Amino acid sequence: MSVILAWATETLKTSDTLSFEVLNPDCARGCYAGELIEKENTPYLYRSYKAWSDLGEILLCRMLTPKIAAEHTVYITYEKLDLSDSFHHSDAKEEKYGTASRFSAIHKNEEPAFLAPYSRALRSVKAGERKRILNLGINTGDEFDLIRTLVPAETYQQIELIGIDHSQSAIEAARERFNEGNATFYVHDINNLASLNLGRFDLIITIGTLQSPGIDFKPLFMQLVQEYLTPEGAMILGFPNCRWMGGEMVYGAKAPNYPYSEMTLLYKDVYYCKKYLQQKKCRVTLTGKDYVFLTATKINQSSSSH
Repeated sequence: MSVILAWATETLKTSDTLSFEVLNPDCARGCYAGELIEKENTPYLYRSYKAWSDLGEILLCRMLTPKIAAEHTVYITYEKLDLSDSFHHSDAKEEKYGTASRFSAIHKNEEPAFLAPYSRALRSVKAGERKRILNLGINTGDEFDLIRTLVPAETYQQIELIGIDHSQSAIEAARERFNEGNATFYVHDINNLASLNLGRFDLIITIGTLQSPGIDFKPLFMQLVQEYLTPEGAMILGFPNCRWMGGEMVYGAKAPNYPYSEMTLLYKDVYYCKKYLQQKKCRVTLTGKDYVFLTATKINQSSSSH
């Protein structure tokens, strides 16, 4: 694999695609990468489709549908992602995440690597038993939509949902999307929550928002815990460990001044929140991959539920 990686990296410097012939992974299911497989007296090293997909992601490529080459082999083809096709490069402010932006094409709930850990986090905090839920950076409401999907309709109607975002067009879309009467949305700067007189919540969710430019991360996080969370309240914090480019969710946080994924800032923020919430007598779990989900529940509440 080291030879293939070096060859592919060099080839993609001058080409937008590359293709090569490998053992069809279906011919040796259950093997580990690198196992020697012999087919009709010809030796092959086995790699799964997951391994080839992972390699494509590392090379910032999409893997196209493999084509049959021979009885026991397939062609793997990679196509370079258009790295300019990303909301990350937008200079817009309020409407960088609006309904006319490239960001609006992203539907996180359709990505299994986001959906599965977020669903697990919602179940962990017993979202259906919460009476007031606040989401900061709600955009058009995907995170509320999953709650609506997971919770029985009659229970969902009893939950008061409050969503805040700085994008006017995104909030207007959210208001149309959630018209059952139990959701309220504000176009507002989350640095100035006090002016909304929101009260306290027994679940606060914020995914990919606290780390945004223009937000003073630690003071805002502490304010949420101290002033907006009920004594038995829970939190779900989502920390992006990915980039959205060319139609793909690509693993790995991108830090300034590094040409590759460097996750020091991510780990630093996650660890800070974890320690702070543990000091507040919360049980804290970390799950996920492309998004790291920090879930916090009060220890006495969790203990009494067993």
